[in-house]
Amino acid sequence: MTFREVHVFEIREVLRLWLRGEGLRSIERLFSVDRKTIRRYLEAAGACGVVRDEGEAQITDELIGQICEQVRPHRPDGHGSAWEVIKANHDQLKTWLVEDKLTVKKAHELLERRGVVVPERTLHRYALEVLGVSRANRRTTVRVADGEPGAELQVDFGRMGLLPDPATGRQRVCWALIFTACYSRHCYVQLGFRQTTEVVISGFEAAWGFFGGVFKVVIPDNMSSIVVKADNLEPSFNQAFVEYAQDRGFLIDPARVRKPTDKPRVERVVPFVRNSFFAGEQFIDIDDGQRRVETWCRIRAGMRTHGTTQCRPAELFSLEEQAHLLPAPVFPYDIPIYVSAKVHRDHHIEVAKALYSIPGNLIGQKVEVRADRQLVRVFHRGQLVKVHPRQKPGGRVTDAADLPAEKTAYALRDIEHLKHLARGHGDSIGAYAEALLDNPLPWTRMRQVYALFGLVKKWGPGRVESACARALDAEALSVPLIARMIERATRTTPSRNRSRCSQGQHARSDRRAQPLCEEGQARVRLPAMASSASSTVACQS
Repeated sequence: MTFREVHVFEIREVLRLWLRGEGLRSIERLFSVDRKTIRRYLEAAGACGVVRDEGEAQITDELIGQICEQVRPHRPDGHGSAWEVIKANHDQLKTWLVEDKLTVKKAHELLERRGVVVPERTLHRYALEVLGVSRANRRTTVRVADGEPGAELQVDFGRMGLLPDPATGRQRVCWALIFTACYSRHCYVQLGFRQTTEVVISGFEAAWGFFGGVFKVVIPDNMSSIVVKADNLEPSFNQAFVEYAQDRGFLIDPARVRKPTDKPRVERVVPFVRNSFFAGEQFIDIDDGQRRVETWCRIRAGMRTHGTTQCRPAELFSLEEQAHLLPAPVFPYDIPIYVSAKVHRDHHIEVAKALYSIPGNLIGQKVEVRADRQLVRVFHRGQLVKVHPRQKPGGRVTDAADLPAEKTAYALRDIEHLKHLARGHGDSIGAYAEALLDNPLPWTRMRQVYALFGLVKKWGPGRVESACARALDAEALSVPLIARMIERATRTTPSRNRSRCSQGQHARSDRRAQPLCEEGQARVRLPAMASSASSTVACQS
C-alpha cells in the first residue's frame, strides 16, 4: 500500500468544504481526496473543538497543526523501529564513520552484509544527529549581505585553458583575472598568461576603465602578486600593489586562505566564465580573446537575468552602483619595480641591467631600490640616499660626488680636470700634458699623464719641469723619455762633483812635491787633466 502525504492547503480545503455543508462524497469528488482520509481529518478536527455551525473563522494555523499532530502516526522519541536497530549497532557505526572515516553509504552496505537492513536515509539522519557526521560533512553557513552599491569588488584568478602564444609559437595556459561587483554582480575579465604584479595592476587599470570608476574596497584571493604572506588577521602585502592601492584610493581586504566563502560572488563567476565564454571557442591569440571576452562581459554576462538578484547585472550597475564609485583614473599608472641591491666595490649598484653610483660609505651594504619610468630612488635603513634618472638596460649614471676625489677624473674621463692638475705642477708640465692629450681619443692618453704625475711625486716638480721643457723643445712626446732624462741627469751630477774634488787634491800635492824632484826623474804624479809634455818640462827645470 502506498501513502500520499496530505499537504496543509489540502487539509485547509477539506475543512473549508465541510464547514460549508459539503458531505464526504462531495468533498472527495471536488478535491480528489479519499473519503477515509477525509473522515480521519474531520474526526481529528472535531476532537480539537471544531463545530460545523460556527463557520470558517475556526480554521487557523494552530488548528491545522493540532489536526496534523493527531492524524499522523506517533513514534517514540520521534523515530521509528529502524532507528532502534541502528542504535543497537552504535559502536560499530562509530568505528566505521568516525574513526575509519567511511562514508554513510559504505556503512549502509556493510550493515546489509551483516543482515541489518535499514533505510539509508534513516542511517544518514542517525550519523548526523548522533555521530556528528553527514554524507557531505558540511557545516551550515549564512548568506553575507552584499553591502552598499560601489563598495566592494571581489577579484580572483581562474584557469581557462590553452591559447596560442605568437611570441613563443606554442600553446600556453590562459588565466582569467575576474572582477565581480558584489552589489550588482556585474563582472569584467582580463586574460593573460602570467600572474605577476605588473599583470595584476594592468588588469586593475583595465577594470577601472570598464566600470568607469574605482571601488572603495577590493577583496582579492591570496594571490602572491598581492599578498606576500597570508594571515587571517595580519596579512603582508606586496609593496608595489600597496602603493598602487594608495595611488588609486581603494582598500585591500584579502580573503582567508582556502576560504572561498569569503569571496563567493567571484567564486561562482569563475566556472561561469570558463563554461559560458571559453569552452568550445577558438581564439587567434590572447588579443583576440580579450576583445571577445569584453563583449561577452557587456552582453552575455551583463544582460542575463541573475538568479539571486533577478536583475540584469549591467543595468543594475548602471542604475544604482556606478554613481557611487570613486573617479576613474585619468593618467596611466607608472608601475615601479623594487629590488634589494648590493653596493659593489666600484661604488655602483645594478638595477634592471643598468648601473647607478652610490656614496662610497655604503660599499658592501644592501640598499632598497624603487625604480619607475623616470627615477631610481635608493634607500638605506629607511633614508633616501640617492636619486638617479632611470636608464635603459646597459646604461650607467655616475655622480662625481660618490667617487674618491683622487679617482674622479679617471673614472669620469674628465680631461679638463686632468689638464688643470698638470698646470698646477708647472707650466711646462701643463703644456706637456696638454700635448699628450691632444688626440682624437684623449682618454687613451690619460695613463701617460698619470705616469707623468708619478714622476712629479718621485723626483719633485723642478726636475720634471726642466725635463718637460727640453722635451717640448725637441718635440718629443714620451713619458718614458722624461723618466730617462731625469735619471741620467741624476747620475751625471755626482760624478762631476767628484771630478772637481780630485783636481784640487792633485794640484795641492803637485806644489808640495816639486822641491823633491830629482834631475832626470819624474816621480811626481801629475793631475789627470795635465798633458805629458807640460809635465816633462816641469820636471826638467
